[in-house]
Amino acid sequence: MKNLPAVRETRTGSLGRDLNDGLWHSVSINARRNRITLTLDNDAASPAQDTSRMQIYSGNRYYFGGCPDNLTDSQCLNPIKAFQGCMRLIFIDNQPKDLISVQQGSLGNFSDLHIDLCGIKDRCLPNYCEHGGTCSQSWATFHCDCSDTGYVGATCHNSLYEQSCEVYRHRGNAAGFFYVDSDGSGPLGPFRVFCNITEDKIWTLMQHNNTELTRVRGANPEKPYSMTLDYGGSLEQLGAVIDGSEHCEQEVAYHCRRSRLLNTPDGTPLTWWIGRSNERQPYWGGAPPGVQQCDCGLDESCLDIRHFCNCDADKDEWTNDTGFLSFKDHLPVTQIVITDTDRTNSEAAWRIGPLRCYGDRHFWNAVSFYTEASYLHFPTFHAEFSADISFFFKTTALSGVFLENLGIKDFIRLEISSPSEITFAIDVGNGPTELIVHSPSPLNDNQWHYVRAERNLKETSLQVDNLPRMTREASEEGHFRLQLNSQLFVGGTSSRQKGFLGCIRSLHLNGQKLDLEERAKAASGARPGCPGHCSSYGSICHNGGECVEKHSGYFCDCASSPYEGPFCKKEVSAVFEAGTSVTYMFQEPYPVTKNVSLSSSAIYVDAALSKENIALSFVTAQAPSLLLYINSSSQGFLAVLLCENGSLQVRYQLNKEETHVFTINTENFANRRLHHLKINREGRGLTIQMDQQLRLSYNFSPEVEFRAVRSLTLGKVTENLGLDAEVGKANALGFVGCLASVQYNHVTPLKAALRHSATAPVTIHGVLTESSCASLMDSDVNAVTTVHPSSDLFGKTDEREPLTNAVRSDSAVIGGVIAVVIFIIFSIVGIMSRFLYQHKQSHRTNQTKEKEYPENLDSSFRNDIDLQNTVSECKREYFI
Repeated sequence: MKNLPAVRETRTGSLGRDLNDGLWHSVSINARRNRITLTLDNDAASPAQDTSRMQIYSGNRYYFGGCPDNLTDSQCLNPIKAFQGCMRLIFIDNQPKDLISVQQGSLGNFSDLHIDLCGIKDRCLPNYCEHGGTCSQSWATFHCDCSDTGYVGATCHNSLYEQSCEVYRHRGNAAGFFYVDSDGSGPLGPFRVFCNITEDKIWTLMQHNNTELTRVRGANPEKPYSMTLDYGGSLEQLGAVIDGSEHCEQEVAYHCRRSRLLNTPDGTPLTWWIGRSNERQPYWGGAPPGVQQCDCGLDESCLDIRHFCNCDADKDEWTNDTGFLSFKDHLPVTQIVITDTDRTNSEAAWRIGPLRCYGDRHFWNAVSFYTEASYLHFPTFHAEFSADISFFFKTTALSGVFLENLGIKDFIRLEISSPSEITFAIDVGNGPTELIVHSPSPLNDNQWHYVRAERNLKETSLQVDNLPRMTREASEEGHFRLQLNSQLFVGGTSSRQKGFLGCIRSLHLNGQKLDLEERAKAASGARPGCPGHCSSYGSICHNGGECVEKHSGYFCDCASSPYEGPFCKKEVSAVFEAGTSVTYMFQEPYPVTKNVSLSSSAIYVDAALSKENIALSFVTAQAPSLLLYINSSSQGFLAVLLCENGSLQVRYQLNKEETHVFTINTENFANRRLHHLKINREGRGLTIQMDQQLRLSYNFSPEVEFRAVRSLTLGKVTENLGLDAEVGKANALGFVGCLASVQYNHVTPLKAALRHSATAPVTIHGVLTESSCASLMDSDVNAVTTVHPSSDLFGKTDEREPLTNAVRSDSAVIGGVIAVVIFIIFSIVGIMSRFLYQHKQSHRTNQTKEKEYPENLDSSFRNDIDLQNTVSECKREYFI
């Protein structure tokens, strides 16, 4: 082939991005005929093939990194500055080039570089990104990607989740599933639990993979039955929750028929379980460790007094041994083994409930310092590369040191340096660094405040309450290990600075929880615990709930509130059917709960009330209807009702001659929506508020006298109280719908009916069904709801046989159908009886009205009362 003339032509191509990351990259250039291929980190790219015929000349010299100063632009093209970095493994035509030969001068030449040495630091080895964070680096620093780790921060040090259900409760969370991280920034990861935040004790439930009742047959010592339980977390994670709780328990149940459980105390156990110590445990629920017995063996109530478990009697009938395991060192149950179900008629069924724990031993763990010279000391705080310190404090002092730990040169110190300043000082050998958070309000106000300080290789930070976080980036050069060797001082200092006066609680260092109370027992000038939690957290109790101090924390007493729940925020509500009524009598003092004094929860009949505070919420589609009726002495009353057009009316009858009527007619309130009503009377001043917007104010005349209250009725008034015509018309059906959060001064009549009907002076007529009003807003509130009792937990072949997931027989299905038919028949009879009763009562009511009002009211007014337009000299109406 004839040689083509050489053509000099410049062509460029590019590939890749962000290559200045301090990491090694591979580059390959391959020229073949009229095609050039550029490969970067095994990712190849080549420009479009040139259709013109040309030859490629590479020359006989290669320049790496830059061009010598003595070459012209035509000989070495260098459009950008020289390369700064490292190269290795240089190949030309697949032949390696020995850089040592270049250094020795036998191959090529060089200037201003180091051979056989790379000056770029690998900042991701070792990897300082914690908890599985991914490390990447630039020329000067490294970065951590914390995605999907459950941690955040410059080095993925801080957990996204709280350390216990108690902390979630303290932050105002309701019950539900949460991730807990028991050791915070420590090595244990978060896992999912259920926080039952519905009572004073906050229960943490850790469910496993087999909570159903499980039958066992055909097991013997040579071929035992075994089941391993999986809780969704490691034993270390479970152990951390258990160790940090005040109490833990797990219910175990063994149902048996000719299947022995533990055998005699001196015999080989036939059934056992394994806990987190991986040891056999031959005791059953209700018995302490080391005693091969069941609960009935301790109180000598077993079926056969010669045995210490019901099942060990080996009866040919179903019985069971059920109880709670509560020795924390052995929990949770990780495996159960059964060996005695292989004989004739031998059968067993077991169930192990979820692991349940309550109480956080550390969140409320506190110490009080009452002299400036007092302190607690702990072992050295080891935190060379990352450190986090968090705690709560409250004080009235002007300044004081929270904690200090010293090294030969290094140190770490946290203090309140002035009433509005918190200072975090640290030295890792490069000189002291100080971070100061300034608060706009004093921090020595004897309220709990939160402090969190952190130091890692990237930054130092300080957080106080919800104030802006102060951060300072760490230097890339110099010392970076924090080396401490003295004891850790809490509440004081070894350098003779002023100690701390006040309380510190919930102290955590790198996820480790320090037991302040235990250490304070042996310290001078300090004592365990610290009162006054309600002064800081009392506002977490809503709707009139009272914050009550505990040694470890607080709780909300909802006795005088119409709400309930851990924060008194859960409404107490019920569905009223036609004719349903709840009547609360005020004749006798009545404590709503046993823990409340008589005077705080009762109203005496002989005392006229100087004020009335009434609140309720309702949902209904019926008008007219009577929501509330309060009967006073001397023929006075207060009635709240809905008129025929759905407007709301409040009627005050102070005596037989004078009635005040207040009407809110801005909309039809019988519209299946939730409405809130508040009526407040202070002396002679009255305020009526509807749905947080509508408000009416009125002052009664000085001649008006308010009488003591005798009874309060929700729904239909069933007694003959001499109702006037307007109230009587609304009372014909009473109230059909849902009432919620009803309160009269300190009395909660609906809550008393639903929670204390056996002891409260409350009478219920008709069907009262507890239900959420919000759930009825989109449904038919006129529909009668029938609540069926739940079926028994165990279906039974004989009297005590457990029912597992076995298929029910045809006879059971037939029996169920018969039961449904009988139920329908009785329901029809009941509905007919109620209809006849209401018809009879309605007839009696009409007769009573005719008897009471023939002289005072004309017939047209009796038959069709206009609640909006009627004004007489004995009645005053007010409209909104």
